[in-house]
Amino acid sequence: MIRPLPYEEERRLMVEIQLRHRGIRNEKVLDAMFVVPRHEFVPPALVKAAYDDRPLPLGEAETISQPYIVAAMTEAADVQAGDKALEVGTGSGYQAAILAYLGARVYTIERNEALANSARGRLARLGYDGVVVIAGDGSEGYPPAAPYAVILVTAAAPLVPPALLEQLAEEGRLVIPVGDLRHQDLLLNFKHSGHVKTRMLDPCQFVPLIGKAGWSEKEGRMM
Repeated sequence: MIRPLPYEEERRLMVEIQLRHRGIRNEKVLDAMFVVPRHEFVPPALVKAAYDDRPLPLGEAETISQPYIVAAMTEAADVQAGDKALEVGTGSGYQAAILAYLGARVYTIERNEALANSARGRLARLGYDGVVVIAGDGSEGYPPAAPYAVILVTAAAPLVPPALLEQLAEEGRLVIPVGDLRHQDLLLNFKHSGHVKTRMLDPCQFVPLIGKAGWSEKEGRMM
């Protein structure tokens, strides 16, 4: 007898109602969202809300993004097995786990060292031990492993950080929310022949990207 997955019905409803019915079509992305245990990436007090249609607080003024946003960013990035991916804003490690499940070689960078250490341990415990977690300023990317086929930024920037565009590989895809501290647009940047084309995906609202090419600590606290 096959044992059901923990929260299996909640996972299924999340995929069918929040994702498929709202336009997510990539079956690999939908499969990743079903299989990766989102409840393992939220604080213990919020486990029962893990598959709700909303972002959830992680503490340290950070959040785990709404499931639809995670799926939309992942689908837009067109992640392929073997892609080298950089995630800016590790948080709890959930987006990194989704990328790893899809077969990407993942580097993820988190400015908050306590969150980085926690995510590193969680990812290893859950079997995503190929994910490299770095504590540092994600607005400057991670040059030692560049270039990247995929870059996902899970915090809002006032402009696309130049370092991330430089570290994007030819034919690479960079997905990032850009705007002011209250309202942003999710942008897909595609590099071809050294030039970057940008397409707007969805309006959104993320926590601020703190760093040299993002917002200052003081500005971030104004949210």
